[in-house]
Amino acid sequence: MGRMAIAHEEGFFESTHGVRLHGQAWRPPGEPRSVVGIVHGVGEHGGRFTNVVEALVSRGHAVHAVDLRGYGRSSGQRGHVMSWSEYQDDMRAFLKQLSTREPGKPVFLYGHSMGGLVVLDYVLRHPEGLAGIIISGAALESVGVARPWLVNSARLFSRLLPRLPLPVPLEAELLSSDPAWVKRYREDPLVHRKGTARWAVEAIDANEWIKAHAADLRVPLLMLHGAEDRINTVEGSRRFFDAVKLTDKKLHLVPGGYHEPHNDPGKEQVFELVEEFLSAHLPR
Repeated sequence: MGRMAIAHEEGFFESTHGVRLHGQAWRPPGEPRSVVGIVHGVGEHGGRFTNVVEALVSRGHAVHAVDLRGYGRSSGQRGHVMSWSEYQDDMRAFLKQLSTREPGKPVFLYGHSMGGLVVLDYVLRHPEGLAGIIISGAALESVGVARPWLVNSARLFSRLLPRLPLPVPLEAELLSSDPAWVKRYREDPLVHRKGTARWAVEAIDANEWIKAHAADLRVPLLMLHGAEDRINTVEGSRRFFDAVKLTDKKLHLVPGGYHEPHNDPGKEQVFELVEEFLSAHLPR
């Protein structure tokens, strides 16, 4: 990635039900200050976070990224789970990797979009061992998804044909205001726009559970959301943030930011905020 020596490794590790997860790791020279685990959004994979990796590794943090089951190079049907708890299994396996590979280092999670739901769902149940979480563009209120006829259709198909692939209505040009990043997304062979009927219902139900338990969050929180995000609404993040009773929390709306603030022209401001959050939660 230029400018400094970054050690990069990748490989596979085991989750439940025979699923093999693909993981990558980037480390700075010398001892890292912390380890940040990236959890990607719907249809994408951990390899799409090169800007985050470069920014954090250059500041002395180790970064690891996982491809959840059914995404990227991991095994499993594309965009499918029979239960959202399978993502909890993947998170458990991922965190075990982090603690094994980076023993004794403070651990943070960085969840983007759907990955934000996966992280929040896991951390609300298992807050232990985490120094903080960063939630970007959270899929708490996705545009157009909660229409009753869509929800009812998904529930019907979930019972009859749970593995039926359904198109995910995601417009590439809404991801970033940088045309080069939109082009990279469209040409990425590991990106897909599928989610099964069962996955859709599990995502809806997980979303409602997360929002109902926001007050139970016990891990320091930084929420980032592009002010111009037309995929997941700013209001979804704001409502969740307001419901969190923990005082160690911060919400930042990125001016002009689209769905992926880490891939927008103003990304350096985002990375400075992330660095401030990480530094503030490192052991003294």
